Amino acid sequence: MAYLIAVLGGDGIGPEVTAQARRVLEVVAEVGGYDFTFEEGLVGGIAIDRTGTALPEETLALCQRADAILFGAVGGPKWDDPTATVRPEQGLLGLRKGLGLFANLRPVKLNPTLINASTIKPEVLAGTDLVVVRELTGGIYFGERGRRDNGQTAYDTMIYSTYEIERVLRVAFDLARQRRKKVTSVDKANVLECSRLWRETALRIAREYPDVAFENLLVDACAMHLIRRPASFDVIVTENMFGDILTDEASMLAGSMGMLPSASLAEGRRGLYEPIHGSAPDIAGQGIANPIGAILSAALLLRYSLGLEAEARAVEGAVDAVLAEGARTRDIAEPGAEVVDTATMGTLVADRVAQALTQ
Repeated sequence: MAYLIAVLGGDGIGPEVTAQARRVLEVVAEVGGYDFTFEEGLVGGIAIDRTGTALPEETLALCQRADAILFGAVGGPKWDDPTATVRPEQGLLGLRKGLGLFANLRPVKLNPTLINASTIKPEVLAGTDLVVVRELTGGIYFGERGRRDNGQTAYDTMIYSTYEIERVLRVAFDLARQRRKKVTSVDKANVLECSRLWRETALRIAREYPDVAFENLLVDACAMHLIRRPASFDVIVTENMFGDILTDEASMLAGSMGMLPSASLAEGRRGLYEPIHGSAPDIAGQGIANPIGAILSAALLLRYSLGLEAEARAVEGAVDAVLAEGARTRDIAEPGAEVVDTATMGTLVADRVAQALTQ
């Protein structure tokens, strides 16, 4: 079967890590006999420089045709003016809206060989394996905003509909049924009206899933418990801004943001897949970026958009095997470890994937 995969490297280290994820996907296609076509598009700062917009019409059209999107990162000091009318992150926000990518999945699974890479005590981290499901297209990031009183008062509006809350909650509960059957819904219902609607809706949807354990947590309590007892969580579901903050906090459980993937899903099979780290312009072009988050994002692409579960597991297993053998990029290297560059890590994983799929 033929699949079109849009590749949007973006800025900074985005093109470097995305190239390694693409290399792994090419191995999957070659060994498995699949027809993957890769087509590149511009997004973010580089798109602003070349076209004047962070999301050119051609890029959006490509993504609308594609079966899946492999995304790198956007942004950098060159475009770091919060008052600018055109900013790199508008490219990603535009893709979320334009493709209806409403649910962001961020798995955080601790690799046992990296338990000392985190600043959290190993005995606290042991057994951590969770997924945060973040609502992506609603909330304060998309509500009405502006200034009044001659610019001296600013406002941003958080707004949610029952429909938006219901659909992301169902993603979380369906995912929990495939895992350890526990959902934690995170809100701020003691203060915010949006959160009260969120909690009411969560309690109602939870009754449709009697086989899934359910709890509500206030966002500040969740932030504390992610550090105190991370292994107690299975699936966490929350609104846009809370999810943005909690997922960055949770990423530190794994020792490095370079390790973690994400999937942004629409209704149906189309999704956008990206490592959770940023563009890291300070190390761009040096060949030292960690491509594992991008490679594991490619595994999610295989699983959720292409339905290739065995191949997804092969990629994830290859990453585990390479790490178990001691290979490390600079960000996760312990003293005395074998430090490899971006391309070498990609090669090691790709070779392992080939071995796994030919056995």
